[in-house]
Amino acid sequence: MPPDDSNAPRRFVFERDSFAFANELLWEYRLAPDSGKMKFSPRAPKPDYAHRCFVLVRAARQFLYHARFDGQANSADDTAYRRLVRATVSRDPRLVASPQDQIVIPGFACLREFSAARPQLLKEECGGAWRSYFLRSHWRMIFFISRTHQERTAAHLERALRQGFSPIVHLVKFPTLTINHGMILFDVAATGGGWAFSACDPNDAQRPTIITFDKAARQFSLPANAYWPGGALNIIEIFASWFL
Repeated sequence: MPPDDSNAPRRFVFERDSFAFANELLWEYRLAPDSGKMKFSPRAPKPDYAHRCFVLVRAARQFLYHARFDGQANSADDTAYRRLVRATVSRDPRLVASPQDQIVIPGFACLREFSAARPQLLKEECGGAWRSYFLRSHWRMIFFISRTHQERTAAHLERALRQGFSPIVHLVKFPTLTINHGMILFDVAATGGGWAFSACDPNDAQRPTIITFDKAARQFSLPANAYWPGGALNIIEIFASWFL
């Protein structure tokens, strides 16, 4: 069940609470019109900030749940900002800090503004790529994911969003691993056949995306983008309990 909404944090707003930089892709993807499948080749030059999709969604929620920005306060130096970022990302992303326990980050109005001004500092302090490899939810994706599981997941996500929470989800196709990715959800709307979930994709810093759920098929779908040809996939909510 979602947490009690009396302890809900402020709502995630893409233009305020997302990072101004993206997780970079190691590959150049191209949709083959004959097969409808993605073909890929290494990017040149090799990106220097990749494999951080789960790092960025985790950190975004840690800032949302545990930090408060004060744009009226004087800016600090990099040493002070590093200390504040480390303190924020060391907190449990599953818990919501009370207002009096929030970490105050001076000189900026929001994470978007902060990360635009100090991108390298945040890239260095939010966590290494190893956090995307050693993820609790990786154990879950290897087991069968039923349509009943996905139906329950969709209902839980919809309820959590209505209560003001911002679930983090693991998007996966297993065993093909054509997608193995993390996003943070921040809104939901009913559709004729299910729900449309608004999501912050760490691979795209410019705009949010939409994940749909078809109630009849009990199936999530993600539209085509720079790394995914579009279509059905499975979703696991993560950073939601001690084992996920």
